[in-house]
Amino acid sequence: MEIKGKKVLLMGLGILGGGVSTAKWLVSKGVKLTITDLKSEEYLKPSLERLSDLKGKISFILGEHREKDFLENEIIVVNPDVPITSPFLEIARKNGKQIENELTLFYKFCSSRKIVAVTGTRGKTTTVNWIAHLLKSKNPDTLIIGNSPEKPFLQEINKCSEDTYVVIEISSFLLEICGKSEFTPHVALITNLYRDHINRHKSMEEYAITKSNIFKHQKKDDFLILNKDNEWTDFFIAQKPKAKILFFSEEDSIVGKDEFVKLWGVHNLQNFAASSLVALTLGVYIAEIQKQISSLPQIKFREEKVFENENLSIYNDTTATSPDALIASMKRFLVDGEKVVFISGGTDKELDYKKWSEVAQKLIRPENLILLSGSATEKMKNELGWDYYKESDSLEECFSKALEIVKTENKAKIIFSPGAKSFEKFKNEFDRGERFNLILKGLLAKVSRRL
Repeated sequence: MEIKGKKVLLMGLGILGGGVSTAKWLVSKGVKLTITDLKSEEYLKPSLERLSDLKGKISFILGEHREKDFLENEIIVVNPDVPITSPFLEIARKNGKQIENELTLFYKFCSSRKIVAVTGTRGKTTTVNWIAHLLKSKNPDTLIIGNSPEKPFLQEINKCSEDTYVVIEISSFLLEICGKSEFTPHVALITNLYRDHINRHKSMEEYAITKSNIFKHQKKDDFLILNKDNEWTDFFIAQKPKAKILFFSEEDSIVGKDEFVKLWGVHNLQNFAASSLVALTLGVYIAEIQKQISSLPQIKFREEKVFENENLSIYNDTTATSPDALIASMKRFLVDGEKVVFISGGTDKELDYKKWSEVAQKLIRPENLILLSGSATEKMKNELGWDYYKESDSLEECFSKALEIVKTENKAKIIFSPGAKSFEKFKNEFDRGERFNLILKGLLAKVSRRL
């Protein structure tokens, strides 16, 4: 694919870094770049400042999208937050424009074809990091892409050589255009599929079809790894993948179950089973995998312990953005008889909290659940049906209430696990997690004196 001199429209700059990275890479390739974003110049100021050294090389259309920009440019590069149903993308498609995103561009320009692509509803980030950890025993240059705002795709592309293993975390948003744009990972892994992102994909079947784009263009010498225990696995098989299909299950794990669950929780058995199978598929020996277990990395914002003293442990699980993720967190921490307080709640994305409420009613007392107000929180309360709730409009108030509950306990935990999105109060779940850590830091002296 040759793009030098082409007229390119970047649709969506955003403020998380991916848009800036994509813009800088496109300019470095010699394109004639225009950026359009519905957000205002004031909102996009952090990103615009990062592009200030490219003044004169980029045209900006901010606060609106214009039909003519989608007609006059040859290539449209789409930010993942832009749904494929956008009427402006429909204009581009009808007029034969080439549509790409940062994932498809990365694949087309990356020199490595040793690509492991991971998608799924839960466990993606942990699994990606653990796969890379295991593969580094074979190839220290293994690279992780797309699993945090700090590692956007095109910012990392120059680190790839032909021999680099590249482990990519891929959301369903990025996979939307991959059905019509070549993307052929050597190993594709779907960790699981649960109800999520229905506000974007409209139905579970549409969500599953989008996920299946990860293997749509694989060849017979590639590998597709599926979760034997997930109800959507048969649906993926029915799409008739061409790759060799392998299955993982927590029952097939090569690790000592009891000890592992104590350290990482039962839900991480599946993540480790999936990671191990990928490593085995790519030639890492079982003995080497077992040797690496003791040094598995703790993933930021995934049930991450952010404070501990002799009386209190505090965990930041801000990336628990669905009821299923909150269930997993509750089942891990509400088991040993200690006082455990959960801070949960947030923005609804058309998810069902009935199953979560059944688990919560069995595992936690009303006084130990603190809710952060939001549209999802209203759903949680309706499903629980309790007589009273501890609820606050601010995260700091929620945390202060949690401290009051545990202040007289000899051994206690506070778990920040929202089980919902964050857009009513925060930019995203990462912003929410950073804010929680800042609140904790600000109250740390108080915590240490009182507990």
